[in-house]
Amino acid sequence: MTSAHQGLTGLLDTEAIRKDFPLLDRVVHDGKKIVYLDSAATSQKPRQVLDALNTYYERHNANVHRGVYTVAEEATALYEGARDKVAAFINAPSRDEVIFTKNASESLNLVANMLGWADEPYRVDHETEIAITEMEHHSNIVPWQLLSQRTGAKLKWFGLTDDGRLDLSNIEEVITEKTKIVSFTLVSNLLGTVNPVETIIRRAQEVGALVCIDASQAAPHMVLDVQALQADFVAFTGHKMVGPTGIGVLWGRQELLEDLPPFLGGGEMIETVSMHSSTYAPAPHKFEAGTPPIAQAVGLGAAVDYLSAIGMENIARHEHAITEYAVRRLQEVPDLRIIGPTTAEDRGAAISFVLGDIHPHDVGQVLDEQGIAVRVGHHCARPVCLRYGIPATTRASFYLYSTPAEVDALVEGLEHVRNFFG
Repeated sequence: MTSAHQGLTGLLDTEAIRKDFPLLDRVVHDGKKIVYLDSAATSQKPRQVLDALNTYYERHNANVHRGVYTVAEEATALYEGARDKVAAFINAPSRDEVIFTKNASESLNLVANMLGWADEPYRVDHETEIAITEMEHHSNIVPWQLLSQRTGAKLKWFGLTDDGRLDLSNIEEVITEKTKIVSFTLVSNLLGTVNPVETIIRRAQEVGALVCIDASQAAPHMVLDVQALQADFVAFTGHKMVGPTGIGVLWGRQELLEDLPPFLGGGEMIETVSMHSSTYAPAPHKFEAGTPPIAQAVGLGAAVDYLSAIGMENIARHEHAITEYAVRRLQEVPDLRIIGPTTAEDRGAAISFVLGDIHPHDVGQVLDEQGIAVRVGHHCARPVCLRYGIPATTRASFYLYSTPAEVDALVEGLEHVRNFFG
């Protein structure tokens, strides 16, 4: 750590951690070592996860739940063992409440379709309302739009304040006695805002509405305790938490999973099948039709092991220190405007910004020439960009392997961008 960084507290031993991530050693563009600042889009993978995937395919590859031979039983044990690890990681009351999907988008679509097909008292129809927020990822907007279009339900949402927080001043008008489901992000992928979960859930419970939380930007970065959250459903994805792509999680309360209908039909999710009718297996298999993402689940289990060994509390402290430093340094850049909270209070490690009148895509390309990888665009949260009157943003996002030196490299890179465009 340089003298400029001596005041930062809570940092992890990133020198040791970064040795676990092969891609962070890559050299790009004329010998420049990569500065990876796009973990909100997808995290890098440690050797421990890559080794778990390779070992599965090399030694244990078979379909699960269907064979009595040794390798098939090993594959089943690894797959179901990953479910146990995820359940412990999120403090689920039961492993049977953990459903494997391909990503958080599928998890959220699963909830929307279950409610669209459900019987009372859960059914969403033309007499009911759905509440979301203006800061949602498209994955937590489009499924609810589709459900409202299909059922006639009214879609409502919370707006945003000028400083990137949810405007809850009209909470009793947005969440009413007609509301059946309230779905919102715990941490915004564009703004970085950490939302006031307790306030929203309290109001939802007052009117008897179910609550679904998109924890895609929370699960990798902080302790995620589904019992403490008191939500009814929680969705997140593996590839943002040092796991592989192609694996997501939906946690749901046991009684709801027992009562709600499945969305996908096929092998494994059934109990009995005749040509006239079928009965369904208990949760979680009721919602996991067909061959599941076996290797990906094994990789997610290894990712959970990796994060748990470091400690989510330690990761959260590290990211808070990095974010606090990054917010301060970025505000030193002339003409730079942070879109979202301008302090580290109640904020995650994704920071979106605009730089004068330079288009974010140009900013990203010039940074890339310096080996700095950031995200540009609307980050699948276009309503946020519309709210703040901007076409897109540049986003830098940090994780357990990010360093203060990488923040400095970003700031220096942005000065180069400014000079480049005069």
